[in-house]
Amino acid sequence: MNTPLRRVGLAMLGMIVLLLANATYIQIIKADDYRKDSRNQRVLLEEYSRERGKILARVGNQVQILATVSPTNDRLRYLRQYNNGPMYAPVTGYYSVRYGANGLERTEDEILNGSDDRLFVRRLSDLITGRDPRGGNIELTVNPAAQQAAYQAMEKAGYAGSVVALNPKTGEILAMVSTPSYDPNPLSAHDGSAQEKAWSANNADKRKPMLNRAISETYAPGSTFKLVVAAAALEDGKSKDDLVTSADKITVGGSELRNYNRGFCAGQPNGVTMETALSLSCNTAFAQLAHDMGADKLGKQAAKFGIGEDSLTVPMTVVQSCIGPRANCLTIADNAALYQSGIGQRDVRLSPMQNAEIVASIANGGERMRPQLVKSVLAPDLSEISRFDEDSLGRVMSRGSADQLRDMMIQSEAKTGGDGKRDGLTVASKTGTAETGNDPKNTPPFAWYVAFAPADDPKVAVAVVVESQDVAATGGKLSAAIGRATINAVLGGGG
Repeated sequence: MNTPLRRVGLAMLGMIVLLLANATYIQIIKADDYRKDSRNQRVLLEEYSRERGKILARVGNQVQILATVSPTNDRLRYLRQYNNGPMYAPVTGYYSVRYGANGLERTEDEILNGSDDRLFVRRLSDLITGRDPRGGNIELTVNPAAQQAAYQAMEKAGYAGSVVALNPKTGEILAMVSTPSYDPNPLSAHDGSAQEKAWSANNADKRKPMLNRAISETYAPGSTFKLVVAAAALEDGKSKDDLVTSADKITVGGSELRNYNRGFCAGQPNGVTMETALSLSCNTAFAQLAHDMGADKLGKQAAKFGIGEDSLTVPMTVVQSCIGPRANCLTIADNAALYQSGIGQRDVRLSPMQNAEIVASIANGGERMRPQLVKSVLAPDLSEISRFDEDSLGRVMSRGSADQLRDMMIQSEAKTGGDGKRDGLTVASKTGTAETGNDPKNTPPFAWYVAFAPADDPKVAVAVVVESQDVAATGGKLSAAIGRATINAVLGGGG
């Protein structure tokens, strides 16, 4: 064979090898990516040819369906439908032909569409018997009464913000509300123009109705962060009866840090107990405590509560909460920042889920439980396939420290106003009013309320944040009533 023919043969051989390599790459390595690509019409038609599983919650022995399907006569055989869509949108998310999915519709897609390995035997049975394949179902930990109470209270007041309620002993998410919300039903329509209209309207809304504020947004926590400072102080050997400063002001970086009443804490110039300082939310006391302990101890305590984690899922991903700049999440910048961090300002930013975890850990005697939204995975016939397992994420403080902090929070609740207080129910709480914006004195603050109840045997822990529209707003005025309504809904008439 002469040289030119040999070269042509080698070139052809090389091209064949490249074609085989490319085919192997597409069919084996990239196959799953192409299968899941929303532009793949074959996969889309196949998914819509199956009855997608339900998302549901239980009220006693009653099943409440949050997301289901109805049969259609078009080429997409089933239409996704949401009951109480806006109320549960932060939980269910949406399932759209054009815009894909988010929320549980996305994270639990393989269960809901029936492709999960746990449904293999049932898929095989459907194939043998000739039944139409169906997806599995997801049962939530959500308490519908709590979800409704929290959502309606926020909506009635016209508040933008979030409510998160947890079972402190198990980590079950009892409520996860974000307002303003949106209706996922138009996004699941088979009419492309209806989907586009809803998508455009939601994204054009300056109040960001599609933002899940519970897990995807962070806020300055204000005085609710004093719980973390107090926990660090208690773990450092202090007690709730130890004296702390009651100064009327502290000079920080050329400006003055003052108490809310602009005077001495409790009117006492010579110091107050830490319990009194927390119950009256005295800024100078906790700014000085943070400074005296140092950034290292405060950072370590914050990390124990979960601040700084970037991998928490519920199963949707929870945004990272920080006490420092995002690039150095657990690093407090300087001495002035340390004072300001002690009162939940400067670079401190927490998600409502994170703040709920903090108060739930205190309620649970110092043990932090992993928050979880999925209670169980069910087969198409609603028989149970797998169930939620409680998962401890470790001890954030000793039980003795947690008990002292609980007692301090009971005194705080006694001094907190607002509606919804219930005779015979002892609540442990802390409010917060967090300055925000470049001109904080003239910018409406974030109003917080975190609490748990009953204080002696906690069954619910709640965090409420309201993006207020009033520069004079406080957590007690805006958020406390919503938190108490959520707590009362969980506890019911028997409290």
